[in-house]
Amino acid sequence: MKVFITGASSGLGAALANEFATRGACLGLVARRREALDAIEAALPGSHHKYVVDVTDKDALIGAAQAFDSAVDGADIVIANAGISIGVKTEFYEDLDQFAKVINTNVLAMATTFHPFIAGMKARGRGTLVGIASVAGVRGLPGSDAYCASKAAVIVYCESLRVEMAKYGVRVVTISPGFIRTEMTNQNPYRMPFLMNVDAFAERAADAIVAGVPYRTIPWQMGCITTLLRWMPRWIFDRLMANRKQKPRAVETA
Repeated sequence: MKVFITGASSGLGAALANEFATRGACLGLVARRREALDAIEAALPGSHHKYVVDVTDKDALIGAAQAFDSAVDGADIVIANAGISIGVKTEFYEDLDQFAKVINTNVLAMATTFHPFIAGMKARGRGTLVGIASVAGVRGLPGSDAYCASKAAVIVYCESLRVEMAKYGVRVVTISPGFIRTEMTNQNPYRMPFLMNVDAFAERAADAIVAGVPYRTIPWQMGCITTLLRWMPRWIFDRLMANRKQKPRAVETA
């Protein structure tokens, strides 16, 4: 397997890199922090390709993707994992820039990640594009205006792409994590039901990706909860979430 992963220097991306490397894959590892990326690559079995790139730099990301695709004679799996989670409230002017940052990283960079690989995958009649979404994309949570909006966009975007690519033999997989123990979730000030170890998540996610499952929530218990939330009447949902603790805004954590 030849697998391209963005956001590979920490969290879900690092765990996915380790899981696929353990399975014998040759990886294209993308992250903006050189030292962290070097450390991840050094700990992996096998030989891999590293690209120090900020995923919001469109041309640099496309260049890295093209370099990897050429080096391995066509990627098999592309995982758009890079993402950020920041508390954002629309009422604050200074949060508007944070809103744009979240959308650019979580949504637009995903499209940029997939773009360079699609023509080759269509020509070969195979390949898998993977978008990392979130259960936060199912319903809007207070104080997470940008993050919820971005992950809802990812879910619908991947669905649109999945239907389009199916006729060419190219799979699109959406992985929707619940609460996974990473540096990102360590900052959450609220209770996280069914909190899962990141390595266990990576194993289950890799299984779903290799199988080409269209949509998978991990852990499965969060899939049950999100199904209930999706069909919950708005007035019940609003009351349930009214006093929920919120992720700190960027200015609060600076």
